[in-house]
Amino acid sequence: MPNIGIVGAGVAGLHLGLLLRKHDVPVTIYTDKTPQQIAAGRLLNSVAHHAPTLERERHLGVDFWPVEEYGYTCHHHYVGGSGPLRFRGDFSRGSSAIDYRLYLPKLTEVFQQRGGDLRIGALRTEDVEGVAGQHDLVVVSAGRGAFTSLFPRRPEYSPFEAPQRRLCVGLYHGVTPSEPKGVTISMSPGHGELLEIPMFSREGHVTALLFENIPGGDLAILADLKYDDDPALFTKTVLSKVAQHHPDTFERIDPAQFRLTSPQDLLQGALVPTVRADYAELPGGTFALAAGDAHAVVDPLLGQGANSASHSAWVIGRAILDDLGFDEMFCQRVAKLRSDVVLSAAQWTNLMLQPPPAHLLGLMGAMNENKAAADEFTDNFDYPDRQWRIVATADRTRAFLAKHGTVLP
Repeated sequence: MPNIGIVGAGVAGLHLGLLLRKHDVPVTIYTDKTPQQIAAGRLLNSVAHHAPTLERERHLGVDFWPVEEYGYTCHHHYVGGSGPLRFRGDFSRGSSAIDYRLYLPKLTEVFQQRGGDLRIGALRTEDVEGVAGQHDLVVVSAGRGAFTSLFPRRPEYSPFEAPQRRLCVGLYHGVTPSEPKGVTISMSPGHGELLEIPMFSREGHVTALLFENIPGGDLAILADLKYDDDPALFTKTVLSKVAQHHPDTFERIDPAQFRLTSPQDLLQGALVPTVRADYAELPGGTFALAAGDAHAVVDPLLGQGANSASHSAWVIGRAILDDLGFDEMFCQRVAKLRSDVVLSAAQWTNLMLQPPPAHLLGLMGAMNENKAAADEFTDNFDYPDRQWRIVATADRTRAFLAKHGTVLP
C-alpha cells in the first residue's frame, strides 16, 4: 500500500486525499492553517464548482450543499459598447458557489474522520527532503511556498509577465438574483469584466461581485480603494462603477440595501497566470507531482481554477490506485492524462484576458442571435477542452457556428 504526502489543503489536496482515503490509502496533508483559521478568516475567492466537480463531490460523499438548493442554471451575458449585446446560455446540469470558508473546513473535517492525517505548519525549503523521505510520492498543490520553485515555468503556456487584471471581489447584500438564477458575465470593453455570482456564505445566500479590472482602465480604482478607510466611499464608488459599466447588474441593486456583508468579505489583489512543470525529482529519488495552483494558476475570469484543480486531483488519484510505482513514467502518464483539460483551461482563459480577436467578437454576436450556440458555449464551462477546440482559431469558431446554422460575422 503506497503512502502519499500532499502539500496544500485546497480543493486539489482535499479531493485527492478524500479519494485515496476512500480506498484506504494512507495520506498525510500538510497545510499552514487550521480549519478554524480558514473558517474565521478573510474571503478566499468567489469560486464556482461546475457539474463535473459536483459529480466528484457526490462520489466522495461530500455533497453537503445540493445543487438543487444552492446552485444556479445559466449564464447571463452582457457586452457593452455602442450596440450592447444581451444573451443567456443554459447549463445542461447546474453549478454552485459555496464560500470556501465553509467548504474547505468541512472537507478537512471529513478527511480526518476518514483516517487522513493532517499536519499543521509552514514548510520551508529545507523541509522538502524530510517530507519526501516519509512518503512514496509527494503531491504539491499549494500555490505558494517552498515547493513551487521545484516546478519551472512553462513559457509556451505562460505568456504574461504581469497581471492582466486587477481584482476586487466582495460579498454583498442588496442585489436581487437574476431570473433565472445564474451568473452574470458583464463586459465593459477596455475597462474589464464583472462576474456576478450567487453564493452561499456564512451570511446565507448572498451575491459575490468579482470585478476583473484592466490595469489603467476606469475600473482599476476598485482594486486599490480601501474599505476600512471609508466604507461609505467604497460602497458609493462600487455603485457608481456598476451603474456606468455593468447596467444589467445595476438594475437589480437596491442602493439603500447595498453593502458588503462584512469587512472580512472583501479580497483585492492580482495574479500572474502561470503554468509550471508537471513534476520534479526530489532528493533521494522520490518524485513530486504539481497539482492545483502549484501546477496552473489561472485568472478567475472564467471560473476554471478550482474545477481544473479538482480534475487534476482526480486524475492523480486514479493513477495512484491503478499504477505499479511512482517513478518518472508514472509522472509522465499523469501529465498526459490531465493535459487536455488543465492546459485547455489555461489557454482559453489567457485568450480571454487579451484584446478580443475578431472571431471572438463574431462569436459573441452570433450567440446573441442563436440560443443553441449560446447553450453549448455555456455548457462548455464544464469542459474547457471542448471550449478551447472551439475558440482557439477563427476556423474552429466558424465550424462551431456552422454546426448551429450560423455564419461567423
